[in-house]
Amino acid sequence: MSDDALQIAVDEMERGLIDADLGGHVVKKRVAVGGRGKRGGVRTLLAYKSGDKAFFIYGFAKNARANVSTDELKALKHLAKELMNYSDKTLTKAIQHGALIEVEDNE
Repeated sequence: MSDDALQIAVDEMERGLIDADLGGHVVKKRVAVGGRGKRGGVRTLLAYKSGDKAFFIYGFAKNARANVSTDELKALKHLAKELMNYSDKTLTKAIQHGALIEVEDNE
């Protein structure tokens, strides 16, 4: 997925266009890839808090799986809680060490 596609997804989410709120700051959002549009794209799961932070934490093709399991969702909610509590200093370190990749807004 391109940075532009990810940025578009976050911009849409900021306007309230979320496919599913799974609780615990985990949301599902369809993202267009390869010029196929959202229907042929991928499903992404994000740790997300409006106006604050967005982390793309998992992606899958619709034809590869329908959804995540209950245990996977529990783990993703735990990860989302951790990510939401990262300070700016911790985020900077995680990016510098390659643990996270920052998608920068091109505007």
